Amino acid sequence: QVQLVESGGGLVQPGGSLRLSCAASGRTFSRYAMGWFRQAPGKEREFVAAINGSGRSTYYADSVKGRFTISRDNAKNTLYLQMNSLKPEDTAVYYCAADAWGTGDSNARAYDYWGQGTQVTVSS
Repeated sequence: QVQLVESGGGLVQPGGSLRLSCAASGRTFSRYAMGWFRQAPGKEREFVAAINGSGRSTYYADSVKGRFTISRDNAKNTLYLQMNSLKPEDTAVYYCAADAWGTGDSNARAYDYWGQGTQVTVSS
């Protein structure tokens, strides 16, 4: 069982930056591939980024490639999402998720545990 708690969301102007964090419980964090997803009002949840257990492999949605960076600190049981050059269309609730069996996946169905989400609003 893994419990995930996101933090770091907020209101930011277009072009600004935010760093999201996802704190995980348990002593086996490094065994899980991790992902970030987001859901805007009236839209389906969509993949943002994923990372394998060691942190050596990362994957991004085309819409965030070059602007967002996913990383993890296994010693701190924490996942991060650095978001730069934010756009109004990045506004959404952002969720972190843990995949007990994979190496990083863009399909939300692959993930076994989810956090409660943190709101990111990009607006002037």
